[in-house]
Amino acid sequence: MLCCLSLSISIKAQSFGGGMILGLSTSQVSGDNLGGFKKAGLLIGGFIDLQLNNAVRSQMEMTFIQKGSNNPNMNENSYSDISLSYVEIPLLIKYQQSRKIAIEGGVETALLISASDNDIYGQISANSSRKFNRTDISVFIGIDYFINQRLILNSRISNSILPIRAHASNTTFQFNKGQYNSVMSFALHYILL
Repeated sequence: MLCCLSLSISIKAQSFGGGMILGLSTSQVSGDNLGGFKKAGLLIGGFIDLQLNNAVRSQMEMTFIQKGSNNPNMNENSYSDISLSYVEIPLLIKYQQSRKIAIEGGVETALLISASDNDIYGQISANSSRKFNRTDISVFIGIDYFINQRLILNSRISNSILPIRAHASNTTFQFNKGQYNSVMSFALHYILL
C-alpha cells in the first residue's frame, strides 16, 4: 500500500509533454559501393516526453522517415539507387547541458513500409533473393538547440545495428553481415504541451 502511494505521488510530480516533428533526412547505405549522405528524404511525426528530473527527460517518437542511397551518376556499369520508407519509433534519453543545449542518445526500431532498388533500366525485380528486412534497428546520438520555449532544432546521426539486407555476394566478415542504413537528420521539434 505504501509503495503504491509513493509511486502515485512520484508520477504526479513528473511532467509530461509532447509535440510535432518536421525535418529532412540525409542517408547512405553502407555496403552499396556508393559513398556519402546523398539521399535526401522527409522526416515527419510526433513525440511525447517525460521530465525525470531537472536535467533529464525521456522521450518516445513516432515518425515517417525516408532513407536509402542515391547514385547521381547512374549508367550501365554503376550501382543502383535505393529508396526506403519507414515508420520509426525512437526511444531516447535527453540530458540538458545548459538552457539552450541538450544532448540525446537512444535506440530506434523502424518498420519498412516501402522499398525500391532502381538501376538505369528501372526497378530491379521484386523477385530478387536480396529482399530488404522488414525491421531496421538503429542506435543514435543527437543534439538539441532551443530556439525558444517551444521550438527546438534537433540534429541526429544514426546507424543500423542489424543489416537491412545481405550483400550482393551474400558474404559476411566478422561484424559486417550485410548492408546498413546510416542517417543524418535535421528537424524542428515544436512543443505543444
